[in-house]
Amino acid sequence: MITTRLEVVLSPAEFAGLQQRDLSRTVCVVFDILRASTSMITALANGAKALIPVAEIPEALAIRRERPDVFLAGEREGFRIRANLSGGVDFDFGNSPREFTPERVQGKTIVVSTTNGTRALKACAQAQNVLVGSFLNLRATTNWLKEHLPPHVILVCSGTYDEPAMEDILAAGAVCERLWPYYSAGHISDSAEIARRIYPLLQSNLVDAMKHSRNGRRLLSHAELRDDVWFCVQRETTRIVAALQADGSVKVIAS
Repeated sequence: MITTRLEVVLSPAEFAGLQQRDLSRTVCVVFDILRASTSMITALANGAKALIPVAEIPEALAIRRERPDVFLAGEREGFRIRANLSGGVDFDFGNSPREFTPERVQGKTIVVSTTNGTRALKACAQAQNVLVGSFLNLRATTNWLKEHLPPHVILVCSGTYDEPAMEDILAAGAVCERLWPYYSAGHISDSAEIARRIYPLLQSNLVDAMKHSRNGRRLLSHAELRDDVWFCVQRETTRIVAALQADGSVKVIAS
């Protein structure tokens, strides 16, 4: 009999250990609610062909040299990567989901480099499946997990710098709550229990909860970024499920 496992990785400090584990029978779901995973889901929902996550700016620029048709997206310290950081190239997009409109992304392939979200995806690359999660596609992602019932699920919180991020833990907690009937008889990590118990306390007003999040406070303090907070905590606005592919791109696998 296969024992099921449900875990939550709470912070980037655990990424190195994740890369050393056998994840061949594991499905990972990566959350970077504010804002990388939300932006990825928004771009794909609005018609982008694929996203290529990379950790560093030079990687993005190298792909652009090989494939001049790709768009570049990314942030450092929350703001769009500009020429002063990239050696002369202004990126086409920052990391605001509101930028990825259908008119701008339809049919496009976009190379993405962010501080934490792309690191989290790379840390899970050896998993059987790596899904991109957000509040926008929470139901769709959870329904995919219910349908496939992988024996081992790890919900990966991208965090802020090297610390846990409240918004990611809340999203992981929402998934834990919905998966509990299917996994509670197996191994449940304490981190999954923590996330599951926190979410009901704050779920009624996620915008207000973001005022107590380090990343949320930072975004709310900038006039041009504060509307991203509201956007990122909308729930169930798209039915797409997105996953990391063998070629390193992120594409829609169900809708």
